[in-house]
Amino acid sequence: MADGVRVTFVGGPTVLLEVAGKRFLTDPTFSPAGVHETTPGRPLTKTEGPGLSADEIGPVDAVLLSHDQHADNLDPDGQRYVGEALLTLTTPSGAQRLGGTAQGLPPWHQLHIGPVAVTAVPAQHGPKGGEELVGEVIGFVLTGKDLPTVYISGDNASLDVVRDISRRLRKLDLAVLFAGAARTSLFDGAPLTLTSEDAAEAATILRARAIVPVHTRGWGHFSEGPDEVRKAFAGAGLSDRLHMLDPGESTTIT
Repeated sequence: MADGVRVTFVGGPTVLLEVAGKRFLTDPTFSPAGVHETTPGRPLTKTEGPGLSADEIGPVDAVLLSHDQHADNLDPDGQRYVGEALLTLTTPSGAQRLGGTAQGLPPWHQLHIGPVAVTAVPAQHGPKGGEELVGEVIGFVLTGKDLPTVYISGDNASLDVVRDISRRLRKLDLAVLFAGAARTSLFDGAPLTLTSEDAAEAATILRARAIVPVHTRGWGHFSEGPDEVRKAFAGAGLSDRLHMLDPGESTTIT
């Protein structure tokens, strides 16, 4: 595996991934702490600002946006970043809403950015059958010849979805799992993303060499934080695979 992948955690669901000389940014959230409306009358509270600013991140080769319709995945300053980005890969419906350089990528469709193949994969944002309320969501897989394989879950709460993706991957070097057990008034408070225990189970299913959990801090509706993730991974005997980063911190997976 050439060079590995460098991971920089910005905050919330936002991670900079550098692989094969290409730079990818997940779900941009660069706004300061405050209240941000997902839709009129549905505010979400951001509890901390990003560890790095949009200017400090700079331009990327592609934004990998799991979905645009929720403020904790694309806040106002994140929207401005997307508006200036060279390319944003997201859901087909999100690309229609965003316009500009946004390109829709349905599940299992692929696009090459240099030597890196970016494949959209399914994500289930909450209980099965809830897409009508939460909207369309995707995750991503990055692959390439002699390159690390990286899975980015997006806002997914389903281990069945994880199993389906795992069956299609011959290897997995890094899984970026959106955890935090996000809960709102939707679906009677059922988790909209992986719980900590589900994240540990997903790591087992995926057989990933390294796990970077994100989406565990920075917003008030994340019901489980980094400590719960560490405890779940320790209980599953997976602490050696866990890379829990603080905002602004980087690690390289080789």
